[in-house]
Amino acid sequence: MTSSLTLTATPADALIDVPRHLVVRGAAPGARVTLTAHTTRAGGVVWHAEATFVADADGVVDASRDAPVGGSYQGVSAMGLIWSQVPEDGKSRDVFPQPVMTPLVTTVVAQAGHSAGQNEHNVAMSSSVSFTQRLSVEGVTRREVREDGLVGTLYLPPGDGPHPAVMILNGSGGGINEPRAALYASHGYAAFALGYFKGPGLPDYISNTPLEYFAKGMDWLRRTVKPAHDFVALSGQSRGGELVLLLGATFPDAVSAVIGYVPSALIHSAQNACDPAIGREGPTWLLDGKPLPHIWENNRTASWAPFDEGPPPHRHAKAMLTALDDLEAVERARIPVEKIRGPVMLLSAEDDGSWPSSRYSRMVTERLASHAHPYPVEHLDFDHAGHAIVFPYVPTTQLVYAHPVSGKISTGGGEPSANALADERSWTAVQAFLARAVAERAQSQGQS
Repeated sequence: MTSSLTLTATPADALIDVPRHLVVRGAAPGARVTLTAHTTRAGGVVWHAEATFVADADGVVDASRDAPVGGSYQGVSAMGLIWSQVPEDGKSRDVFPQPVMTPLVTTVVAQAGHSAGQNEHNVAMSSSVSFTQRLSVEGVTRREVREDGLVGTLYLPPGDGPHPAVMILNGSGGGINEPRAALYASHGYAAFALGYFKGPGLPDYISNTPLEYFAKGMDWLRRTVKPAHDFVALSGQSRGGELVLLLGATFPDAVSAVIGYVPSALIHSAQNACDPAIGREGPTWLLDGKPLPHIWENNRTASWAPFDEGPPPHRHAKAMLTALDDLEAVERARIPVEKIRGPVMLLSAEDDGSWPSSRYSRMVTERLASHAHPYPVEHLDFDHAGHAIVFPYVPTTQLVYAHPVSGKISTGGGEPSANALADERSWTAVQAFLARAVAERAQSQGQS
């Protein structure tokens, strides 16, 4: 008598940051069970992963309990079949749906062979299940913003509000970070993803970007959504992480909290996102029409050679480290983070291939401590992780890439499993950080 194999995935339909419970039942005790996952992502590219397990004495495999004996990942990981996925075309990096509010559907197939001691002619059994990952819950609304010279997208949570607000800024790849905005909105925040280059009607390069543009963005956000407790946080990654610290220091009355993903403690030149006519050592940020001093400016030790030379993939962080040996240049380029009037959260990666975000984040926390910063400061540094910290649960395998502006073949560093853990733990911490920051803001205003 042959039992039937069943594969379940719960919950079947939920936000992307909700882990799924994959369980196989009905296998022969000790049988090898292979799970294969396929997801069609941006551009219609199929991403896939597989893992082989050994069924327990009850014929059960539980991906949240059991480590695979072979396949795309090692160790116990409930969502290993997602973060270990690779694209079938071998080169794609875009993992989010287009448009962003379109759900991602993953199909998992379980195949169970015979167990030790069974006859070889026993027919392998199979079962399949699909589950859906969403970036937005039902009721989230999306609005393209093309006014007041601003280019971005506003996502609003369900309900009338008012809601606390977050403005989201991308890094040196430019564009508009809609996936993160949609997820913030799904967790109750009025989320404004603001583009500042490589977007419709925007410059192609990061060079000579005026900080007043972002102040205008925060003003527009306040007028438009009238945020709860007048709370407007900034969330940015990479160059956006540098930018949100700089904006908090430059416009302290407008910024309620700062979240810096793999940020910098220093103002940098335009680097890989530069206008070629200006060069990578030209300025990035302008204030009152004047360029802000940056780390590469009049730096006596800085050298691009460790980045430029040798075979790809290149590690940009190696060049950045040479610039830190000129202590006077470092002091000139430091972001005056002590001027920030609100809590600060930093998320860094110990094996960051793009720049030394762990060291930079420590520089920020040390400076804030030395100035007795009166607000909470949190720093999470992830061992063996690289530059691409986003949120769970997305593929983390594509470590090598051509920079979206310069085309330079580089690596963000890290290991897929460590990057996946950083995605998961950072997002949990960010949600808790924001909830506390909003509550403290409300309390300071005498509101419950």
